[in-house]
Amino acid sequence: MASSPASSYDCSFKVLLIGDSAVGKSSLLVSFVSAAHIDEDITPTIGVDFKIKFLTVGGKKLKLTIWDTAGQERFRTITSSYYRGAHGIILVYDVTKRESFTNLADVWTKEIEMHSTNKDCVKMLVGNKVDKDEDRVVTREEGLALAQEYGCLFLESSAKTRENVEKCFEELALKILEVPSLLEEGSSVVKRNTLKQKQENANQSGGCCQ
Repeated sequence: MASSPASSYDCSFKVLLIGDSAVGKSSLLVSFVSAAHIDEDITPTIGVDFKIKFLTVGGKKLKLTIWDTAGQERFRTITSSYYRGAHGIILVYDVTKRESFTNLADVWTKEIEMHSTNKDCVKMLVGNKVDKDEDRVVTREEGLALAQEYGCLFLESSAKTRENVEKCFEELALKILEVPSLLEEGSSVVKRNTLKQKQENANQSGGCCQ
C-alpha cells in the first residue's frame, strides 16, 4: 500500500517486535521499512532500536513507530520498559529453530503479561524464515494453534523473499484500527502533536519584532 507523507497522518501507533535473538526481527523490520529483500542476517540488536514507517491502511494514514528489541536475556531489563503503551506486539520465531517457538510460550508471552500496560494491545505471531522450508521444524499448524491459544493473529513470513512482510504490519495495523480504545489513543497522539506544533509556531511568530 502507498506510503503517506510524513507531515500528515490520522493516527500514530507504537508497535513492538519481540522474540529470541536471530529469529529475524531486525530483518523483517528493515525489509518492511525499506521495501527491500534482505539477503543476509542483520547484526543482532543491542538493547533497542526503532524505525518509523508511514502507510495507509483501512482508509487511514498511519504513523507506525516500530521498536525492535534485543532477544538476548541480558537486555531484558533494558527492553521491558518499551512494552508500556504499545498498541501492537509482534512475536517472532524462526520456523527452523524449535527453541525459538517454545520460548514464545515459556518466555515472551509472560514478558507481555508482566510489562504490557495496554490490555487491548493487539498481538500477532509470525513464523519467519519460511524460505528455508527444507530446514523447517515448526509446522504452520503448530504456529496457528499457538496463536489461537493466546488470541493472536498469525502469519508466516520471509524477510529474504519479502513473503508476507508488508502483510504482517498491515494486518496488525488494521486490527488495531478495529479496537476503539486503541484508535482513540492513536488519534489523541496526533491531536496533541498538532496542538503542540501550533503553539510552537505561534510562539515563534509572536517573538518577532513588529
